[in-house]
Amino acid sequence: MNRRAALRRSELAERIREAAYLEGDFTLRSGRKSKYYLDKYLFETQPDILCALGEMFAERAGASTTLIAGAELGGVALAAAASIASGKPFVIIRNAKKDYGTSKPFEGKLCDTDSVLLVEDIATTGGQVLEAAKLITEIGAKVERIVSVIDRQEGARDNIEGAGFTFESFFTKADLGITL
Repeated sequence: MNRRAALRRSELAERIREAAYLEGDFTLRSGRKSKYYLDKYLFETQPDILCALGEMFAERAGASTTLIAGAELGGVALAAAASIASGKPFVIIRNAKKDYGTSKPFEGKLCDTDSVLLVEDIATTGGQVLEAAKLITEIGAKVERIVSVIDRQEGARDNIEGAGFTFESFFTKADLGITL
């Protein structure tokens, strides 16, 4: 991490937890019930956290990476931050194809020759990021790797790697001190 991303990894984990960790009864995107919730918007809207994460994602972009991608809505800020930090363009993968304008399932320029770093906020089962990866590969581009800020350790790694993709996460729930 360079000077712009002044937070050390341990400090960043604490900042994410303090900004986004909630306890209660929650239903996750996957439909699972949980006694805790990590509100990605609460950490993605903090400039120090977003800057540090952008730098971390940029470090994961290889020499052959031509593009950063993030699924709407949570992956948009992360992909933009990674794009700024790496100097590589980014695309937004839509959850549903729009039925107006260009009617594309993504925003930005995505070509069959692209090699993509796909960024994710919080991985529970990996469902949303796998949908994004499927769209990218259907276009003919290559997903180099999928990198998540947080792995809740509830099956995402197995599902993503089982689908043939490389998966990394910066933090796990354990790294954030979550024991629920």
